[in-house]
This record gives sequence, C-alpha cells and structure tokens, in this order.
Amino acid sequence: MSVAPAGGGKIAVVALTAGGRGLAARLAAALPAELIDPRPSGVMAALALAWPRVDGLVLIMACGVAVRAIAPLLRDKRLDPGVVVLDEAGRFCVSLLAGHLGGANDLARRLAGLTGGQAVITTASDTLGRTALDLWARHNALFLAQGSLTAASARLVNRGELKVFTDLPGELPEDFRAVAEAEGAELVISNRRREPGAALARLTPRNLTLGIGCNRGVSGQRIEEVALAACEENGLDFQAVGGLGSIDIKREEPGLLYFAARHGLEITFYQAGALNSVPGLAPSPAALAATGAQGVAEPAALLLAGKDGQLIVRKNKCKDVTIAIAARPVRLAANYPWSAPGPAATST
Repeated sequence: MSVAPAGGGKIAVVALTAGGRGLAARLAAALPAELIDPRPSGVMAALALAWPRVDGLVLIMACGVAVRAIAPLLRDKRLDPGVVVLDEAGRFCVSLLAGHLGGANDLARRLAGLTGGQAVITTASDTLGRTALDLWARHNALFLAQGSLTAASARLVNRGELKVFTDLPGELPEDFRAVAEAEGAELVISNRRREPGAALARLTPRNLTLGIGCNRGVSGQRIEEVALAACEENGLDFQAVGGLGSIDIKREEPGLLYFAARHGLEITFYQAGALNSVPGLAPSPAALAATGAQGVAEPAALLLAGKDGQLIVRKNKCKDVTIAIAARPVRLAANYPWSAPGPAATST
C-alpha cells in the first residue's frame, strides 16, 4: 500500500456551466489549482487527460454527470485521484471518490471552508468516529503485507473496536484493543514472520536494512536466496526490508542490481572510509584486503539504518554472498492528521 500523500499534490477544477465556471475560477485561485475548460473536447475527454496527472479533481457539476464521466477512468483506490463534486453555489462539497487515500475527504472540507458550504463525507470511519486504517497505516509508514485492510476496517466499523497485536513500541488508537498474542489478533503489526491465524490483515514497517557484500559475478538469484534465507532463519519478514547497502566498488555489479530491481529496493553505496567509520564491529582481514573496508555487510546495514539503528542479524557468510540485517527505530503514533477544520454534513 504505497500512495501519494492525502490532500497534497496537484489539483484541477472543472466546471460545465457559466455559473459553475465563475466558482471554478475563484476556487482555482484560492487553492491554488489548475483550471480546466472542458468545452473544446467535452468533459469526458478533458477528465481522461487530467486523470493520470493530478492528485485531486474538483468537479462543479451534477453528481450523475460526474459519475458517468469518471467511471471509465477508475483503476484502484490506491491510485485514483480524490474527486469532490460541488453544486454551482458551493453549498455542498461531496467527497465522491478516494476519500481517504486520495485525500477527497480533506479536500471537501477545505473547499467547504472556502465556499461557506458543507462537506459531505460518507466514509463510515469518518461518520462514526472510527480510525481510518488506511490513513493511520500510511501515517505510521506501515505497508500491507498480508490480508485485507478493507475487511479489517469493516470489522472495526461494525463492532467499534479491533483486536490488535503489535511488537512495535508506541501508542495505538483508542478503538484498537491490544492483545498479547498474534494468534488471537484481527490486525497484526510486526516486521516478523507471523502465521496468518485469525488476522484479517498484517501490516509491517519497512524498517529492515540489508547490508550485502558479494563476490564479482555472483547472480541475482544467489543473492536473493541468501537474503530470503537470512530473513526466514531469523523470523523476519522479507517484506519489511526497506533498502540495501553495499560498498561503492559494487555499484555496477549486475547481480546486486538485478536483486534490487526485482524487489523494488533502492541501493545505497558507501565508500570504504564511511564503512570503516562505524564503531564496534570486528574487522575482516579478507574484506580489508579485497575492498579497503574492514567490513561491508554489517557497517552498510547500520549506516543505512541511520542514527539509533540496531544490528539484529550479524554478518552471515555464505558462498559468494555475505549479508547482515539492521533495523531502523520505529514508534507507532495513535493520532494521525485525518481531518481538517470546516463544517461537515455526514450521510449514512
């Protein structure tokens, strides 16, 4: 679950009528936003061009017209822009699509503040005062590793609480009921491998960093084997890996680049001097002779983990590959910026 920040990014305003165009011009100037005139090509063609390049759409037109115009463009709630529909007078600002992840709820509230109207929010978590799991997860940099957040959200909305297990420090929202074991949880939050059990969803922070040293010409498949085995043997979820570190002389190593690209991971390359600056690690004469660094895997993992990062798996030397794993510090926050000031009308 990786999406653009709610309520941010580029916004476009589109209106159909003369009265609507007047309101559109005022809103575009105040937001600020791009003003799109659909008359040359028609509203459906104009929206099709705008859809992939904006984060929010303000449509001043009837809801029925808006629904028919955007229907062919819908892809995924994690990717679609937030859509808010307004009447010509700006009395009602209806969050129509992507209320949470696309930021339409916040945009509707913002527009209502500008027009003096009402924001119409229909997402159940907002109307009932429950935690919006998708927004809370994003605010805490948590990613869906398994299951369905939709199912977990439905359980939270219908019952008013959710049984949550986490082994991460920090605070949980009031409608999360902490349980002591992952086995009985409906939502599990951890960077460790967990059996599915009764959990509806499992979230993980991508706070693990892999430090990798390798021989010249090693295949990407071999690096992958060693990395997956290191995580499995230490009870860690590979999906919690957020980056790779190595020495700069491996910048063009095909196998390392292949492994990173295959898993969508960024590689940070360090000079030998930076690797040698990490204190408290046992030097490797072989690494020093070959690279000029007293070690690669452990210091690279720690440098990537940043201040207060901890080495949780010491270097594991296998044929052609050496790997170590560190963890960035994580602390969960109960509160998240899910709403903005302004009057709101809620609908069931």
